[in-house]
Amino acid sequence: MERSRIAVAGASGLIGGALVRSLTADGHEVVRLVRREPRAEGEVRWDPERKDVDAAGLAGCDAVVNLAGAGVGARPWTEAYKARIRDSRVLGTAALAEAVAAMDSPPRVFVNGSAIGIYGETGDRAVDEDAPPGEGFLPSVCVEWEGAAAPAREAGVRTVFVRTGLVVSRRGGAWGRLFPLFKAGLGGRMGDGRQYWSFVALHDEVAAIRHLIDTDGLSGPFNVTAPHPLTNREITEAMGRVLHRPTVFTVPAPVLRAVLGEFSGDVLGSQRVLPMRLLESGFTFAFPEIEGAIRAAL
Repeated sequence: MERSRIAVAGASGLIGGALVRSLTADGHEVVRLVRREPRAEGEVRWDPERKDVDAAGLAGCDAVVNLAGAGVGARPWTEAYKARIRDSRVLGTAALAEAVAAMDSPPRVFVNGSAIGIYGETGDRAVDEDAPPGEGFLPSVCVEWEGAAAPAREAGVRTVFVRTGLVVSRRGGAWGRLFPLFKAGLGGRMGDGRQYWSFVALHDEVAAIRHLIDTDGLSGPFNVTAPHPLTNREITEAMGRVLHRPTVFTVPAPVLRAVLGEFSGDVLGSQRVLPMRLLESGFTFAFPEIEGAIRAAL
């Protein structure tokens, strides 16, 4: 890909930060959307909750990537925090989509974050992008989140949804909490361990987003998960093998529910998600297996 100007919202997050580092290393110009007064070159002010974007700062961008959103596992799910989870995604997406749609020369592509949470509980059943949304809070948020991008799509801008799985990284997300526990020998399966976890290495997450930016003709939802989802028990065993630590501890489901509240449903729930459209588009995973993804994170 020749040198491009790419705007990124959520550049301070786990995935956004890694994407910015990757793009910058390859010589692309990155515009970071920030919620405060811009302090550096390449920063543009926005206020997602107020649906306010400095659209002039997006001028000349070849792509706009929106990965902003309050952390799903960062705090207990009070009603107030659930509203923040929703609003940070839905209102921010609407603000950017409307700004993009109103531009005289809009970007080639609008890439918007989403999550495999859209499918809800799938048990042992494997699902791909053709599966309907599930029931519950996270599926409803994901449906609204993707729906908020409609202005960009209706303006003729190629619009892509990145339905991300559990990102294997030491820097943050669910795995950011798991690594210290397993290194201390305190890791173990959660609940009965039979629930499927659809994981993806951070390296592959970034590579997939760049593939979706670069490949003309790709639009709509793409599951960004490794092609072989595993159960929590299998992942626990792989963590023990790679880190050379015992995995004898288990966290009973009632304890998880007591500690995590409603979010425990996301940890104990089973989502067996396949990246069919990504594979069909010609994308190749560097770390398709869990042990490789864990080693890459280390």
